[in-house]
Amino acid sequence: MKLVYKIFYHSYRRTSSVVYWLRRRFTTAGLCVFGSACVSMMVGADAQNTVTYQVFALLMVIMILAFACSWAFRAKFSATRNLPRFGTAGQPVLYTVQVKNLTAGVQKGLTLLENCADPRPSFDDWLAFQRGENKRVAPFSISNRRPNPFRLAEIKEAEVPPMPVRGEVETSMQVVPLRRGVLRFTGVTLARPDPFGLFRSLVRTPANDAMLILPKRYNLASVPLPGMMKYQENGVALAANIGRSEEFVSLREYRRGDPLRHIHWRSWAKAGKPIVKEFEDEFFVRHALVLDTFTGESFSEILEEAVSVAASFACTMLTQESLLDLLFVGSQTYCFTAGRGVAHADQMLEILASVQACADKPFSVLENLVLNHVSAVSGVICVLQSWDEERQNFIKKMRMMDLPVIVLVVVQPETGELDAGPMRDLPENFRVLKIGKIQEELIKLGG
Repeated sequence: MKLVYKIFYHSYRRTSSVVYWLRRRFTTAGLCVFGSACVSMMVGADAQNTVTYQVFALLMVIMILAFACSWAFRAKFSATRNLPRFGTAGQPVLYTVQVKNLTAGVQKGLTLLENCADPRPSFDDWLAFQRGENKRVAPFSISNRRPNPFRLAEIKEAEVPPMPVRGEVETSMQVVPLRRGVLRFTGVTLARPDPFGLFRSLVRTPANDAMLILPKRYNLASVPLPGMMKYQENGVALAANIGRSEEFVSLREYRRGDPLRHIHWRSWAKAGKPIVKEFEDEFFVRHALVLDTFTGESFSEILEEAVSVAASFACTMLTQESLLDLLFVGSQTYCFTAGRGVAHADQMLEILASVQACADKPFSVLENLVLNHVSAVSGVICVLQSWDEERQNFIKKMRMMDLPVIVLVVVQPETGELDAGPMRDLPENFRVLKIGKIQEELIKLGG
């Protein structure tokens, strides 16, 4: 069976290379002429009963002339992109490219094409994805399968203004990222069509750049988050200009070891001795956002949607006066805190953009991480990829600690109804998010 998969994999790579070459080299009119030539060749095979072969001969002559003219384009350029720092999956990103003409002639009628890093996976990743799909649909079936998950982005071609000798022009570009993570650019290609407008000659220019693509987000209504203000032992370190999370209580005499920034200079001047401000720890709300990353599937659609749901909650919760702890497991266990001056939403989205599936550790690793941390939090939002016995027991343990919990389970659209289990007495805090209808379910959560 693995040999059969290897044959399909090499066929996939060759086919994708041919398609990529055709789209770059041929204009729309050129593809029409090329397709017509192929059709006329098949129809005109019987030269005694049809004259279609004459159409084929004419079209082939035109194609050969167009191809020959492409060899006359010789030029040299340099390019510099003005990329934003971040993009968002599924949202258009606009940027500009500065193109400089390094030749002694005017260059016009050019089209700018972007060159991205090869998105095609290794055989092992491709095989893992195919086996995952075969669990959902019949092997080698093409119906009900996901679109190509390996594509990184859709990038529109852009017309380049005429470039004077040694001159520089600016071209506007638009890219629609299809996946979170790092989008890498390796260069640009300047294309010029032949006089017939059928075949394009290409000049490649290196220009390495990268942009971090953040997860897509869903619109959330005002979600009633669980938990109330809770005492934080020793406070929480906030931004450098704020210091510890403390509230002013009173003035007292200076003691050895007191921070100099706490000295009350006006009182010192009146009393003739050092006086400092006394603080006490603050009570505040702190939530935990738990992300389930445990899956054996490469390019898991459920994991991608779970990350998007987590990102949506992170953006919503960080607009409130509370702290948010993001907990998940990757190559190691992670706990990232944001809110109230510690970090911003963009920083948490950067973390989520780089989350990878965890296939070499048991779910108990995440369970231990969360249970050792919950004493400091007011409530927990769990974004899970399945609702098996192990995950239900994990939720049950948190419920036994009288900890408010919201559970969101991301599943495939064909999944049937799920029993709420330990969340049966709180159906409003348990939501099954079916791919394709996640937005609708999240809106219900706010209601």
